[in-house]
Amino acid sequence: MAIDFKTFNSFVSLIAESKHPVMIRGRHGIGKSELVYQYAASKGLPVVERRISQMTEGDLVGLPVVDGNRTAWNPPDWFKDACERPVVLFLDEVDRGTQEVRQGCFQLTDSRAINGHRLHPDTLIFAAVNGGVHAAQYQVSDMDPAELDRWTVFDVEPTVEDWIAYGAAGNVHPLIVDFIRDNPAHLEHTKDFEPSKVYPSRRSWKRLSDTAKRVGMLDGEDYKARLNTFFNVASGYIGMEAAIAARDYMKNIEKIVTVDDILAGRFDGLKGFKLAEYTTLVDKIVDSGKAVDGMDNAAYENLLRFFLRLPSEAAMKFYTDCNKKPGMMPLIVKMHSMTIDGKSVKQYVVDLLGGAKKKK
Repeated sequence: MAIDFKTFNSFVSLIAESKHPVMIRGRHGIGKSELVYQYAASKGLPVVERRISQMTEGDLVGLPVVDGNRTAWNPPDWFKDACERPVVLFLDEVDRGTQEVRQGCFQLTDSRAINGHRLHPDTLIFAAVNGGVHAAQYQVSDMDPAELDRWTVFDVEPTVEDWIAYGAAGNVHPLIVDFIRDNPAHLEHTKDFEPSKVYPSRRSWKRLSDTAKRVGMLDGEDYKARLNTFFNVASGYIGMEAAIAARDYMKNIEKIVTVDDILAGRFDGLKGFKLAEYTTLVDKIVDSGKAVDGMDNAAYENLLRFFLRLPSEAAMKFYTDCNKKPGMMPLIVKMHSMTIDGKSVKQYVVDLLGGAKKKK
């Protein structure tokens, strides 16, 4: 059974810090490597990455040297680094490596050593592969029971929400994040792949965003004049169908209401908003982190004005999501203490919660 990134992150430390190697299996482009790098950053550890698919036996075990009347083994630089200081040792594409290299990993994953050289006690081992349930779609080799037994294996299948939260944190252009919010089926291709056809993936959307942000392709009030260029560029990253859908979506947006608009009290763009659009905007506000990061009192008041004008379903979602989001407590406190335009926010919350209970 596959798990999402949030679930994986909730327990991976228990395994990694027990010094047991962790293998992440999943489709290409879903963020397996990013998951490892984020974990390493959370622990303050550098990452030493090696592609097993590019290694020969000597790249793993090192080269022989003569020591007196004996032969010894000189470890490669990356392995010596992992022995001398704590790192996250990340072995990518393990199931694409040669049999000699993969069998050489047995001692590494079992005894945390190769040819007498031992890993640093605080070095952690991670791997990423495309095998498992999706193996038939990739040029990978099966792993036998003895090989798998040396890893703690997790199949990961991230949710759309995982990627939206990642993108909304400033990693992906807001217009692209909005497109995926409203068109989640275009985030990635999950069925069988036709040979040589370009499909969207989480990774390709991020790369497209990086290119668009670097040249300001989707920025400014005149961004629609550059949508044909965006389409041509996007086709190479995400394929024709997704590029057409993204271009048409952005072309038909009359007004993008940003988090900054709400915090500044610019509500004109909300005219004609339907419940789904309010719900999307609520997600953007909660995900952005701007709602609690150094806001002044005017921004709090504008955010609460927005809250008071939401449809009841969207208001309930906003209040519930704020309670669940780490760091949103200052806003909850303001909700329970402020009067906006003569209306008690606390009373509105009480009425809102009371209405929700009656519906049940």
